[in-house]
Amino acid sequence: MIRSDVDFFADGVRCSAWHFRGESERFAGPDGRPVVVMAHGFGGTKDSGLEPFAERLAAAGLDVLAFDYRGFGTSDGAPRQSISITRQLHDFVAAIAAARLLPGADPNRIVLWGSSLSGGHVLRVAAEDDGIAAVLAMTPLTNGLAGGRTAVDQRDPVTPLRWLAAGVRSRIAVARDRDPVLMPLVARPGNRGAMTLDGAYESYLSIAGPSWRNEVDAAVGIELAGIRTADAAKRLRCPVLAQIADFDRYVPPTSIMKTAVRARAQVHHYPCDHFDVWPGHDWFDTAVAHQIAFLTRTFGAATGSSNERPTTRSNYADRAS
Repeated sequence: MIRSDVDFFADGVRCSAWHFRGESERFAGPDGRPVVVMAHGFGGTKDSGLEPFAERLAAAGLDVLAFDYRGFGTSDGAPRQSISITRQLHDFVAAIAAARLLPGADPNRIVLWGSSLSGGHVLRVAAEDDGIAAVLAMTPLTNGLAGGRTAVDQRDPVTPLRWLAAGVRSRIAVARDRDPVLMPLVARPGNRGAMTLDGAYESYLSIAGPSWRNEVDAAVGIELAGIRTADAAKRLRCPVLAQIADFDRYVPPTSIMKTAVRARAQVHHYPCDHFDVWPGHDWFDTAVAHQIAFLTRTFGAATGSSNERPTTRSNYADRAS
């Protein structure tokens, strides 16, 4: 595997990325290989579980650009550990521009890969860029209010109010050029944290890399509440793969399915929870194999064909096996 460090700039801020070069010419066309642009979900970093996905995709013959959002991991930017949907969308757009300039890359075959929070990002970014060739959305957060209701239903009534108060304090602090109010991103049940369901702490730490910090801006709940992908999904013109964990306790599967219908997406279902499609868990191999199969159908691997779109992209009964 050939992996190199790449820097690019988003709104003048340096973002850190890894470029994985495709290990074969299976997907190569006259203008080069497709490039998969990927970033993590909720508070994650590129060294926290993205590399195994990138390695499998590269082994199949695809280039990959995996990056850290500004303020996270090895990227620059302040405030640190603060999730801004607007900034992250801008970072994705800048990463796409960088991917189109990679040596051996086909600028007309850019694939967007996202999971959880970034799964919603890639739908929105692709809707604004007709040059995106395909989208991979794994357990995507498609409706912030639906996700918020799920989180609130799993907690006592007082905790959400404490979250809101801490978030408001953090917003005020950042507006005054002070550091945000931070809280643990994951914690064991009964402790303070953004994700505290049974098993969340262990699942997240099982993929956490050295640059990951178990901290997030307390205003994250306010930020996530505004996420909507329905309109973007209707405007998508490229093939979309939606991967749904049927027992997801963090992202409501029904909200993903509604978005998938609007996007005319191919859908795979997995009888598991949110983290079970990540490396080291039972459904990782199946999930990444479905991603490669989807891109093989999209690009016509080994033929050099690149930009044909399938006439139908709906497969709602397609189950993992």
